[in-house]
This record gives sequence, structure tokens and C-alpha cells, in this order.
Amino acid sequence: MGNFTKWLGAGLGFTLGGPIGAIIGYAIGSVIDSGVSVQEYKSEQDDYKRKTKKRPKVKSSTSGDFEISLLVLASIVIKSDGNIDQRELDFVRSHFIELYGKERANRAFKLFNGVIKNEVSTRQVCIQIREHMSHSSRLQLIHFLFGIAKADEVVTASEEEVIRKIAGYLYINDRDYGSIKAMFYNEADAAYKILEIEKDASIDEIKKAYRRMAKKFHPDRLQDIGEEHLNAAKEKFQSIQNAYEKLKEERNF
Repeated sequence: MGNFTKWLGAGLGFTLGGPIGAIIGYAIGSVIDSGVSVQEYKSEQDDYKRKTKKRPKVKSSTSGDFEISLLVLASIVIKSDGNIDQRELDFVRSHFIELYGKERANRAFKLFNGVIKNEVSTRQVCIQIREHMSHSSRLQLIHFLFGIAKADEVVTASEEEVIRKIAGYLYINDRDYGSIKAMFYNEADAAYKILEIEKDASIDEIKKAYRRMAKKFHPDRLQDIGEEHLNAAKEKFQSIQNAYEKLKEERNF
């Protein structure tokens, strides 16, 4: 656990305060590891509290803020069906290793083990994220949450309900939400839903929709939350391109 708060303090902005800051503070004090003394955890928690008091209000998000927001929201989704599935936990861990490397991911997952034990106000957490994070970054959060829910191969009704609730609190409209959701469902009309158009859309409307969606979901729009998140953004962007190619083939244009 050594240097844990150094990792937190260096990478966090807005998430050091507010309801998310309170959750992280609780997690630092509640994750008990057999190799770390209670006194060391208490020291880490006190150090975190000092950093929180010193940190000025921040209006924009950082890579660390995005990382912590993922952890907190992921804990809400995983617990939503009343069963903490190991496959979902493994997905979070593997995704974090892919994003941040093993050392940083291990720190994050240690913190996650504390976060998931805490009762979290979905509304309060989402309001804090919404006030500081761009719309593109919030869309990326929803994409990640569907990936977690699908990790055990089935998105349950309770998981989909809580992700929809999170999207609503994050001010993500129904069309954007439906587009991301369709990326994880193998439905006949998924390509139309991904491009946010109706099945009777004209070829010209399909082309316009693709250009609009490609611009909205372009990875370059996520530069503010760090390069480490761009690969995940490219996966979402690829779904847009695949949907367009599928319709080009079906409609022969």
C-alpha cells in the first residue's frame, strides 16, 4: 500500500472532493490487507484527507479522475443484480491492466475492493462527474459499463436498468444511450441503432448519420482524459464504422 496516496494525489482533480472523494477516503480505510498494518492504512487515509483539504476546486477532468469514476460506477453496476460475479471482476481488472499497466492497475483494483464494499449514491456520484467531465468522456464511461455487464455473457435486466439510470444522471440522451447499448447486442437492426437512424432511412440519411456519429465518437475528443484511454475509445469508434459498412453491404451503395 506504500505510496498509495502519492498515486492518488498525482492523478486526481475533481474526484478528490465531493461524494466520490468521500467514497475513496472510506475505501482507503476499509481495505485491509494481511501484509499491511492498520496503522499504515490510517496514515494513508489521513494523508488523503490532507490532500483533499488542500486541493482547490477543479472544473476539468484528468486521466486519474476518469479512472476513479470508472471504479465507482463499475462497483454500482456489478452489485446491481445482487451478485458480484467473478467474471465481471476479472473484466474490470484485465481492462485496467490493458489501460494502465499492471502496477497502476493493481493499485486501482486494491482501491476497487474497498469501493465495492461501500454504499454509493448513484445520483450524487453522477452529478459530480457530470459537472466536471465532457460529454464524450461520459459516453465512454457508459461504453465501459456495458462491457462490464456483458463480461458474464448476459446483460441482466437489473444491470441494464442501472446503466440507463447512470446515463440519465450523466445527461446522456436516449439516442446516444441506445447507440452504445446496440454495440453490445447482436440484433438484426443493431447497425441502425448504432447510427441512431430508423430502418427506413434513405442512403443519404445513412451517410449523414455516419459522418455525424463518426465525429461524435472520434477518439480525438477524449484527449483531456489521457492517451491511455484512446484504445478503448477506438473500439467504440470501430463499432460505428462496422455498422456503416454493414449497411453499405445490405443496401448496396
